[in-house]
Amino acid sequence: MTDESFDHRRLSNRILIAMGLGLAFGIALNLTVADQEWAQAFLIDGVLGVVGEIFIRFLSMLIVPLVFVSLIAGVSSLSDPKKLGRVGGKAIGLYLMTTGIAISLALLAAIIVKPGVGANPAETVEREIAVQPSFAEVLVDMVPRNPVAAMADGDMLPIIIFAILIGLSIALAGKPGERVGGFFSDFNVVVMRLVGFVMLLAPYGVFALIAVLGATTGISTFWGVLKYVILVLSMLILHAVVTYSILLRLFTGLSPRLFYSKMRAVLAFAFSTASSGATIPVTLKTVQQNLGANNRVASFTVPLGATINMDGTAIMQGIAAGFIAQYFAVDLSITQYLMIVLMVIMASIGAAGVPGVGLVLLAGVLASVGLPAEGIALILGVDRLLDMTRTAVNVTGDAMVTVVVADSEGELDHEVFQSN
Repeated sequence: MTDESFDHRRLSNRILIAMGLGLAFGIALNLTVADQEWAQAFLIDGVLGVVGEIFIRFLSMLIVPLVFVSLIAGVSSLSDPKKLGRVGGKAIGLYLMTTGIAISLALLAAIIVKPGVGANPAETVEREIAVQPSFAEVLVDMVPRNPVAAMADGDMLPIIIFAILIGLSIALAGKPGERVGGFFSDFNVVVMRLVGFVMLLAPYGVFALIAVLGATTGISTFWGVLKYVILVLSMLILHAVVTYSILLRLFTGLSPRLFYSKMRAVLAFAFSTASSGATIPVTLKTVQQNLGANNRVASFTVPLGATINMDGTAIMQGIAAGFIAQYFAVDLSITQYLMIVLMVIMASIGAAGVPGVGLVLLAGVLASVGLPAEGIALILGVDRLLDMTRTAVNVTGDAMVTVVVADSEGELDHEVFQSN
């Protein structure tokens, strides 16, 4: 199989077509036979549900080996181990800065638009929200007690820490380290080829996932919180298109248009799966092969971003906090708004890049300013669509920061970035 099989333009077009067809098919099912037991059992939960779940499992299967092997290969190839500290500092700084901008924009929009005033959601759903661990617990849990258990559970921060330590040890171990490093470098090529195989299945998986969404989402759910939905979507698009474009142009001078044209497949994956973690294989492949970032940088910044970069989630939480406060007629003080900003930034560190994590974090944010967690039920019915959109924003931020950091370290191939 040749590399032409993985042409990003053809793949992106196929995925976008699959999204459109899947949405049309799902809506058609929704309007015709979705309430029929046979259709729910055979088509929606059966064929479409199985295909979508298998696709998600293929992506999930790749996350741990790809992050572990790629990060070891990248770190062990560093001629100057101190470079890792610079890369890490720049990446974390940029991730926290963009999250701060995101939550600030969201709160400002919520204060001006007031989406919760007069809201009357068509339906509310009760759901038990898991307790978010404290920041101290997150810091302690970053160090794996058992690396194998961390890999089995898919805990990304402990895996990242362990892989970095292994990579540094290989880089400092002389001849034995060179032999082991060569093995991981070859292994990384093999894993990336496996990613390519899985990406060929993307149009079918995306079709199934979007079709299920279209077939199962009730239109009436959106009317009561329409202003909230429109505001969140607007701010997500504004942040992704404007904030990221400005930062990319400011720090690198590169074209945002080229950047977004090469991110189409990644955005489709992220939107379909609603999981930054599940999108890691596609993001990593794209930033290296299509955007020109060297694996020495990308292998660290992409999985780190999928773990701590929650710009889309921050926007949702900021607007949701304002929406819930306004719905319950609670006036938040400046201090409380500042507390929300701080809580969202801190809570994003160590949050799992999986569907629905934003609601878990939101429960902690609401508790920090005295708002009832029951307010989450007001927006639960529409969160799936917003979760998919904010995940696309999150992975866009991961790629943008990777390009900026790689360019600053002289690890970005500008010819690859500029190529069509």
